[in-house]
Amino acid sequence: MPPLSAVVITFNEERNIERCLRSLQGVADELVVVDSYSTDRTEEICKALGARFIQHAFEGYIAQKNWAAAQAAHPHVLSLDADEELSEPLRQAILRAKADWQADGYTFNRLTNYCGTWIRHSGWYPDRKLRLWDSRLGSWQGEDPHDKYVLRPGCSTQHLPGDLLHYSYHSIAQHVNQIAKFSQIAARERFRKGRRVSIVHLVFHPIFIFFKKYFLKMGMLDGYAGFVIAVLSAYGVFIKDLFLREHWQNQG
Repeated sequence: MPPLSAVVITFNEERNIERCLRSLQGVADELVVVDSYSTDRTEEICKALGARFIQHAFEGYIAQKNWAAAQAAHPHVLSLDADEELSEPLRQAILRAKADWQADGYTFNRLTNYCGTWIRHSGWYPDRKLRLWDSRLGSWQGEDPHDKYVLRPGCSTQHLPGDLLHYSYHSIAQHVNQIAKFSQIAARERFRKGRRVSIVHLVFHPIFIFFKKYFLKMGMLDGYAGFVIAVLSAYGVFIKDLFLREHWQNQG
């Protein structure tokens, strides 16, 4: 049975971190929290729950998660975000995998709570994530702020039953603010890579995203929350493209 390190990155997560860490107790042999200098009670809560608390300046989501994974004492790592927790069925599935480790990495579905509603459509579920792996065989990659863990070619994965519960947004205002923040990060990253966006794309991309989320991905079955998600998803791609165009205009 390989020992398991659970790794979480935080910044001002006093609202979420206790729920996250408690779900990891009894599953992980080590709790590692890498914090980018929170100003709330995050440190106090983490230490009270027995986590090893390390502060490190934030360098982007991908860089921060790779640095955090490197702080784990054990090569087998379970990575959660602070606003996530293991459901009981997933806890049991991870314990079984830990007792009989057969794959290089394990995936599981993520079920998101949006403003009090569990979202089972809208393209949000099943949101399969690779979060349990042998850290010697991969790294965090992707494009900030959208990170993903990638194993080396030829590595094996298995899917575990049970949901990773994700408490995403507590209010629509929080969602709108997060869209603005993430859209600026994504636009800077795309500008750095030389990407451009046309007026035609700027007009029709948001329309397509709404249609995809609400109709193709059956967001209508998520009720009012599904409609809001579709609208704000369209808004998100619109302002991300606006920010990207602004970068090029300022360059001129």
